[in-house]
Amino acid sequence: MTTLYPWLAPLWQQWQNHLEADRFPNAALLIAKPGFGEEQLVTQFSRAVMCSNYAAQPCGFCHSCQLMASSNHPDFHLVVPEKEGKAITVEQIRHCNRIAQESSQQGGYRLIVIQPADSMNESAANALLKTLETPAKNCLFLLVATSVSQLLPTITSRCQQWHVGEPDAQALTDWLASQVNGEVPSYAAHLNGHSPLKTLHFIEQKEQARYLSIEKQLLAVIGQQGDIIKLSKELASEAEQSLHWLWYLLTDAQKVHFGLTASNGIPGASDLAQQANYSLLYNQAEALRELIEQLKAHSGLNRELLILDWLIKFNGEVCL
Repeated sequence: MTTLYPWLAPLWQQWQNHLEADRFPNAALLIAKPGFGEEQLVTQFSRAVMCSNYAAQPCGFCHSCQLMASSNHPDFHLVVPEKEGKAITVEQIRHCNRIAQESSQQGGYRLIVIQPADSMNESAANALLKTLETPAKNCLFLLVATSVSQLLPTITSRCQQWHVGEPDAQALTDWLASQVNGEVPSYAAHLNGHSPLKTLHFIEQKEQARYLSIEKQLLAVIGQQGDIIKLSKELASEAEQSLHWLWYLLTDAQKVHFGLTASNGIPGASDLAQQANYSLLYNQAEALRELIEQLKAHSGLNRELLILDWLIKFNGEVCL
């Protein structure tokens, strides 16, 4: 049996209790922020549901477990976008709906996992809704999403929701220390949204140097001594990660204005607070949050130009 990440164990125990009592809902929604390894939990759950011998864990040797290990179980269906970054289509969901009404080929549950569920387009979500309203016998749906904001309320209302919780700060620090050789920067987890796997990647790939370079360049640009074009290009090259880093930096700098500092605070926050007043930091943080969402929703946008415009606003100018 796979050893789960420690922060997944409490939720897995809840799921096991429901499975053992035969009380797992027909439709479940798992909410997990990126970098929390929810794939482990989904895999463990799927194998447990499909197992012929045990109700709440995979035995590993029955015929169903062997079929799951070879990705050939006829009653397990994983629905993902046909192309990375694309939506789950209504045709895919209609196929799921047909499967939900069929009989189990192995005599147990049929399990349909939709991941990421928040990538369903509106037509797909409406098609799924019809099946969730009239659940089929011995058919489970597990929807996996990063948030509920992109899901129809009518979908979420028909699913029992579970959230992957964050490990507490000390538990996360201890886990990171057990995974790496060397020092764990005190602010690494905070800078990466307390995401265990993102933070581990940050440390293993030695991204601290890249972050500190971006931080230094931003301070120089705000002080009108840096190369704003160079910085906009660097930020655009890995926009999702870099812009999130800056959002956390701006947030910490706002706290400095209120005398709120923490041991895991981002190093450049105090310097940034000296160069920019609270109002500017707040407005730029809000604008950055909106920019991150905009770039996530529309992959074809000119990232470099939009980031440049955001940077210029630190000095009260607009280029768009």
